[in-house]
Amino acid sequence: MKYVLMFVETERFARELQAMGELEQQAAYAAVGRWFADNADKITHHTHLAPVHTATTMRLDQPEPVITDGPYLEGKEVVSGFAEVEVADLDEALRLARTWPACPIVEIRPVS
Repeated sequence: MKYVLMFVETERFARELQAMGELEQQAAYAAVGRWFADNADKITHHTHLAPVHTATTMRLDQPEPVITDGPYLEGKEVVSGFAEVEVADLDEALRLARTWPACPIVEIRPVS
């Protein structure tokens, strides 16, 4: 089955990452790189998203589309990236998500 693991960054996580020294940040990024390398046989696609302030939102629930800069809702949690994985079942996706070394929240959603 295919699932998408969405990596969700919190304000607290972003502050803690920002407060780290250069060596700590490098170690954190290296841990993420190792996670992707260790799980490459299951990952079919992944990407890191640009910061939320770069978003453009289009609302289609009005007579004419309304386009705004930034996210529609200000949130305390932001999807910062995702990985599409091919695994046997949800249990395997959960085991994989449990080993994610970065953002404190991983949303797991089946691909339909």
